[in-house]
Amino acid sequence: MAALEEEFTLSTVPLGAGPNGLLGVEQSDKTDQFLVTHGGRTVILYKVSDQKPLGSWSVKQGQIITCPAVCNFQTGEFIVVHDNKVLRIWNTEDVNLDKVFKATLSAEIYRIHSIQGTEPLVLFKEGAVRGLEALLAEPQQKIETVLSDDEVIKWTKVFMVFRHPVLIFITEKHGNHFAYIQTFSSRTLSKYTLFHGQEEKSVIQNFTASVDRKFISLMSLSSDGCVYETLIPIHPRDPDENQRVVRSLLLKTVVAGNARSGVALTVLDQDHVAVLGPPLPASKECLSIWNTKFQTLQTSRELPQGTSGQLWYFGENLFMLHGKFLTVIPYKCEVSSLAGALGKLKHSQDPGTHTVPHFVNWETSRGCGFGSQNSEQSKRILRRRKIEVNVPPPAFEQLLSTIKKDSEKDIEVELCKFLAVKRTPDFHTIVGDIVLELLGRHTTEPSFYPRNSLMQLIQTHVLSYSLCPGLMEVALEKTDVQMLQLCLQQFPDIPESITCACLKIFLSDPVQEKMDEQTEILQNGFNADEQNCDSCDRKLNQKPQDAAEETTSCPVVPKRAALLNAILHSAYSEMFLLPHLKDIPAQHVTLFLQYLYFLYLKCSENATMTLPGLHPPTLNQIMDWICLLLDANFTVVVMIPEAKRLLLSLYKFVKSQICICSELNKIEVSFRELQKLNQEKNNRELYSIEVLELF
Repeated sequence: MAALEEEFTLSTVPLGAGPNGLLGVEQSDKTDQFLVTHGGRTVILYKVSDQKPLGSWSVKQGQIITCPAVCNFQTGEFIVVHDNKVLRIWNTEDVNLDKVFKATLSAEIYRIHSIQGTEPLVLFKEGAVRGLEALLAEPQQKIETVLSDDEVIKWTKVFMVFRHPVLIFITEKHGNHFAYIQTFSSRTLSKYTLFHGQEEKSVIQNFTASVDRKFISLMSLSSDGCVYETLIPIHPRDPDENQRVVRSLLLKTVVAGNARSGVALTVLDQDHVAVLGPPLPASKECLSIWNTKFQTLQTSRELPQGTSGQLWYFGENLFMLHGKFLTVIPYKCEVSSLAGALGKLKHSQDPGTHTVPHFVNWETSRGCGFGSQNSEQSKRILRRRKIEVNVPPPAFEQLLSTIKKDSEKDIEVELCKFLAVKRTPDFHTIVGDIVLELLGRHTTEPSFYPRNSLMQLIQTHVLSYSLCPGLMEVALEKTDVQMLQLCLQQFPDIPESITCACLKIFLSDPVQEKMDEQTEILQNGFNADEQNCDSCDRKLNQKPQDAAEETTSCPVVPKRAALLNAILHSAYSEMFLLPHLKDIPAQHVTLFLQYLYFLYLKCSENATMTLPGLHPPTLNQIMDWICLLLDANFTVVVMIPEAKRLLLSLYKFVKSQICICSELNKIEVSFRELQKLNQEKNNRELYSIEVLELF
């Protein structure tokens, strides 16, 4: 689970983007210290834990710093470039940069890279690379030209691979992008053409990269708002040949398409990236953390003052411009796992947290129009899952064989044998494979629907939506409301589109027949008294005054109420749930609002503001769903005559709550005085008379 902690301002000096703004943030030789380079004339050393500067150095009037200052980790000295060709090297004891070591080179510098374990590397604008020591030994040495005419460097980064530095830089020429890999162990320079694939019209706006032993994972944020990944081999077969590599979609629509400013992307670890930019065209810029392994939005934070589109990450700190000030946001992340990426496990999540995951690219359902996932990626996930399974027990092999050809009764017998075997650490993946086998046969034989076996597998409490994609789609197709209810109660990672599809089914008229057939629907949550259910599920074409008279009666039967309660308990992302709520018919929205209002009135009947029953909806869940439904459908619902009395009741309720809060605020001071008097109780005599005046 990823989390953004409270931000703080590191630099109180107004900054800006561009040549005269913030050029960069770089790590010093001490973990808690960072070099901040202003695009004008100044370099400042900050200690983040103390939120204060330790030193400041400036070039003289008329000189301009042209690339970020870095620290030489081998010597502890600082290096900066001004006027493109002039190197300055100093340490913390120096005061005036004009009096420190100076070296003028023969070619213009694009960037100096410095990381632990190697000397600083100087990348020139024409594509050549030199070590710092070689340049200082002969500053005026000739620097070769690597790039072609009109080819310019757009981005660069350096890594350590097997104790040797590997430098990558991306160039652009006439809209085409190229990647150069400079390896210093073999002293080879390889060139790759970045092929855009199917999204030819998108323009690359930002780059970031990570590395393993054999490949560099180059990620790019494009103008269509998507993140693409390109795997580039560190050691190519033929270094002299210009090779082609293709981009593939990694994350879909992480920022609004065609966002022109305030957009940035950086890798945090093997499974997480940070994205800077507006999530929707009309929204403000946000900092968001995405899990690339499970394709989920982990957390986000709005930046109302805007950003410059610059983002740096070191250790556990994210640096960016918020407005005109350099801001630090501490970042925490656990080891990537499905449960952590989803942030929805009911037993592990802190009730006080509000991390909201976003689900994208889910498995394409067969025959249903729900969410989709790239089929190749889905196969890759399933293959990985099967590889991770240890040697399967004999009962598992026998069960799979039975599923392929035998009857539903035979499958139930073998399933009981399998479930009686002692569980292994990979039990959840094996159960997921069994469900997929059952669904696979259902696809080829539509008449084959092993409902009892599927229900039994769901009740093992080890499944999730991602482990058995397609299960809920089949249940929706069959209008199997009991199976949907169990899935909603147990799956922590259900896409918002599926949640809304379940809600449509639960509110529809045909579901009444299914509820009568499936008598085993769990009566979770509040159960209305029988006398209150005589007029349950009344038609919405009643006169408004008739509906008003029944505000104290439950508007739905207990079985339908239990299904709706399962919806209230489900996890969701508000941003991605609202579009699906707009597709629900207005009459069903009105019915759901009536039920929610009824639940609220029942909550208000007791001092604890809770409902009776096993796992009933909470007051917060009830209020959140009322707000969601009104946000998504208010302009439609307000035009329905049957909903007029309900909306007026909700309005009066909100108005009364505001009045109550106002009155409570007025007597807050009096309560504080009473508390003080209670704290002074020990100072009183055995007997006293006190007069308290409340105004």
